Amino acid sequence: MVTRAPRTADLGQHDLALTVQRLFAGLRRLSPPGISLSAAATLATLEREGPQRLTELAGREGVTQPAMTQIVTRLERDALAVRAADPADRRVVLVEITQAGRDLLRHRRAVRAERVGELLAGLDDADRTAITAALPALHRLAERAAATA
Repeated sequence: MVTRAPRTADLGQHDLALTVQRLFAGLRRLSPPGISLSAAATLATLEREGPQRLTELAGREGVTQPAMTQIVTRLERDALAVRAADPADRRVVLVEITQAGRDLLRHRRAVRAERVGELLAGLDDADRTAITAALPALHRLAERAAATA
């Protein structure tokens, strides 16, 4: 089998993918304990997108419907989400975030932001400036990734 040497652009993409993966894993550890990453992601989707059918949530979060049922059951148990009939079609059940769920997300984000701030404070000015300059492009990249998922 013949393997070709990666192009220069491929190396940048590979490095970016690995760095983002490591950063994501590190950021997950910065979040306060309490709920799983899947549950937090589900709450964030409900906050951002509004009430959703269970099947829609499962598809958005990339999990099976039985797995999403378990997540939503736990969120309901903890009063972070509720199930309610769709006003447009009473046969359909929608999952909706509660105020307690919003408050939990706000707290998690504040704790994570504080911890990221502590990490950034340990970098030199040039690194902090480079990260700040890259934020708009990283935001656009994140938006594109979310749109294709």
